[in-house]
Amino acid sequence: MADSKGETGFMDIIEPRFTANALTVLKRRYLKRGSEGEVLETPADMLRRVAKHIASADKLYDPKADVSKTAAEFYRLMAGLEFLPNSPTLMNAGRKLGQLAACFVLPIDDSMDSIFEAIKNTALIHKSGGGTGFSFSRIRPRNDVVLSTKGVSSGPLSFMRVFDVATETIKQGGTRRGANMAILRVDHPDIIEFITIKQKENVLTNFNLSVGLTEGFMAAVKENDTYPLINPRTGQEVRRLKARTVFNLIVNMAWASGEPGIIFLDRLDKDNPTPSLGAIESTNPCGELPLLPYESCNLGSINLSLMLTDDGTNIDWDRLGKVTDIAVHFLDNVIDVNRYPLAQIEEITKGNRKIGLGIMGFADLLIRLNIPYDSKQALALAEKIMSFIRRRAFSASATLAEQRGPFPNWEQSIYGGKTKIRNATLTTVAPTGTISIIAGTSSGIEPLFALSYRRHVLNDDELPELHPLFFHIAKERGFYSPDLVQQVAERGGVRGLKQVPEDVQSIYATAHDISPDWHVKMQAAFQKHTDNAVSKTVNFRHDATQEDVKRAYLLAFDLGCKGVTIYRDRSRSRQVLNVGIPSPNLQPEKLLTPRARPQVTAGTTEKVKTGCGNLYITVNRDQYGICEVFTSTGKAGGCPSQSEATARLVSLALRSGVDIRAIISQLKGIRCLSTVSRKNSGKIKVLSCPDAIGKAIEQNFKQQGNSIPSAGAVDTAEDFQIKCPDCGAALEHASGCTTCPACGYSKCG
Repeated sequence: MADSKGETGFMDIIEPRFTANALTVLKRRYLKRGSEGEVLETPADMLRRVAKHIASADKLYDPKADVSKTAAEFYRLMAGLEFLPNSPTLMNAGRKLGQLAACFVLPIDDSMDSIFEAIKNTALIHKSGGGTGFSFSRIRPRNDVVLSTKGVSSGPLSFMRVFDVATETIKQGGTRRGANMAILRVDHPDIIEFITIKQKENVLTNFNLSVGLTEGFMAAVKENDTYPLINPRTGQEVRRLKARTVFNLIVNMAWASGEPGIIFLDRLDKDNPTPSLGAIESTNPCGELPLLPYESCNLGSINLSLMLTDDGTNIDWDRLGKVTDIAVHFLDNVIDVNRYPLAQIEEITKGNRKIGLGIMGFADLLIRLNIPYDSKQALALAEKIMSFIRRRAFSASATLAEQRGPFPNWEQSIYGGKTKIRNATLTTVAPTGTISIIAGTSSGIEPLFALSYRRHVLNDDELPELHPLFFHIAKERGFYSPDLVQQVAERGGVRGLKQVPEDVQSIYATAHDISPDWHVKMQAAFQKHTDNAVSKTVNFRHDATQEDVKRAYLLAFDLGCKGVTIYRDRSRSRQVLNVGIPSPNLQPEKLLTPRARPQVTAGTTEKVKTGCGNLYITVNRDQYGICEVFTSTGKAGGCPSQSEATARLVSLALRSGVDIRAIISQLKGIRCLSTVSRKNSGKIKVLSCPDAIGKAIEQNFKQQGNSIPSAGAVDTAEDFQIKCPDCGAALEHASGCTTCPACGYSKCG
């Protein structure tokens, strides 16, 4: 290791100031290790390793280049947490693996040779640490003729399962699990099977799915018209479907499970900078990077939360511009020093030299500027920031083109004959799940998911953690209290909390505080000045309807988005991150504790005739859903103490986060001799008082637009709490990816 006077010349530069959580992530995922698993470098060493390796590319263009100076510049940027490259670059730069790209798109043609060549290449890419995107639209449909064997085709879905199994067996670069994106055109004959394949969970778990929608299809949806399904083998129409029926099916499936997402294919290809080289038909796993077959891209993000003037009242545009310049230089160098898994990938990547410069920390920036996320002011700032970054990145790329030449396919591009630029695309908004943890800031352009999290520390204890900016203002303005911490942990946010000032409630909005329309509007605002696409999750509360999802999809289309990913809270039996449930980490022991009963509830009372007489069942709701049950008996008597005990225990379970469907399943079907031996009358046919309570809760639950699974398929509260397989912390869901905020574990699909 060189000292401060050694060859690098930057060993004495500032030490990075990582949070404790960031250090945990770095140690688990990023730092170089020895043969016995021992950590061989510090976080600062890691950044020096990366800076030195990326800076070495300067020598390719100028043998006299001062590489030490460039390395110092790159190091300062990363150590100051103002910019970080994607995870593969941090992990692999200057190491034996050397694969620095985050994502790739592989072609799949309608032949066994092509399909299994793609599977082999996928394995090589995942092994090197990258994710893959595919379009399966060229594969002939199920039951179509196979001329070479006189048999029938099994269709694209069957081959997707093979890709899924291959992914499951390979761990990316020893540190990341494989991730895939599968896109199928909406006019493929197997589209209905594709849309509905994730009705059952644990199917294609290593894939994100998106339906490729065309402008023609969307026009047919709006006009309530039919559209054709086309056999890709023949190019001939095989039948027609009602566009609205298919669109509604996509909506219903996304409402139920978060998938499939939608991609507006024509918009991807409309912004293709090199149309003469082929059409864009797929994206990377999170959807923000439309790529040609065999293209790859390296990503990096600017930490907007640090781009403020000294007084914290405005954006430091001069600083943001300088960071953008250095980041473009850094990402262009990555292309040259990268070690590519396939020769075809190296050829087209270096031919187009696409980079994806994005941002993180947008939500934290808004908080520091006292701007609500769901406001016109925030939308205007989003457009202004991304427009500035795009213009400055273009200028930096043009400067590099003067020094190094434009990207080799420049003459065949939309830029040919105009300004020479070094990179065919420049800007992308990526999820930044793990690198935002390292930077200690909010993810991508997402709002805060919650203001309180539980953090796992190395001795397996759990500690409560408030968002640092909220903690600071709560202390500063005198409304901090242990009770506030408890309530924030239960609710996830502060909107509606009387002890929190209204202006603070407005600024500290969480994902579920913000209406889906504002999520879409924010995505569209950033998309206006983004070369590639924008990765964002449109979050819905659990009680959102299918019509709400449909409205968001149509709004995204109308506002110019290139795709949409939605997630309705608790729509999957295994929830990624829970809010509104008391956090066990706030207790001395890991026990469920019921949230406080609200002062005001609303509900319904139902009269049920049992074998012992009339039973009156009251089911009440608060802002999180059904929260309590009361019972009382009529004059005929019965067993009031047992009914009251049942109701009290059910109420405790409801306010402790136990899944309501599990409660219903346990109560329904209990029999009582005095009830089943007599004829029942009334709206609910019951077998006992507990059965009546279960059915009353079920009816109230269904009236809110919820569904109840069949017997034997009920999920428990534990099923809703997805735990990190590495450290046990709760996982977050954003942009189609599952990320652990505690240790950096990530998985897409």
